Amino acid sequence: QAVAVEDLAVKGLARTRLAKSVHDAGWSAFVTMLEYKAARYGRTFVKIGRFEPTSQVCSQCGVKDGPKPLHVRVWTCGACGAVLDRDINAAVNVAKAAGLAVSACGAQVRPERVPAPRSEAGTHPTPQPSKAR
Repeated sequence: QAVAVEDLAVKGLARTRLAKSVHDAGWSAFVTMLEYKAARYGRTFVKIGRFEPTSQVCSQCGVKDGPKPLHVRVWTCGACGAVLDRDINAAVNVAKAAGLAVSACGAQVRPERVPAPRSEAGTHPTPQPSKAR
């Protein structure tokens, strides 16, 4: 029901060895498409600021461990001892920063079923063969 993304410094990433991936993916075009599609289908779209330390903060206890080089994919929190995958930890922190994370203690984890919009339901008509002139 919601989409949260981190506002990346695409120009900064373009100067690293990730340049080809960033430009091929067209991150800013992708975010723009996500934003208008979320609005079209009545979903919540949240963009987190680029200076939010999502990969530096432990998603378990909230302690900021500091910056890490990109080759460090898994790290252990010095405060609580949790072993964290860099990408999953950042995703959890983005959801928390967007206010989308819910506690499973008594909260409804699965949202109610929402029927598909009429434009999404049904099958597409079978295309008729075109007649050559």
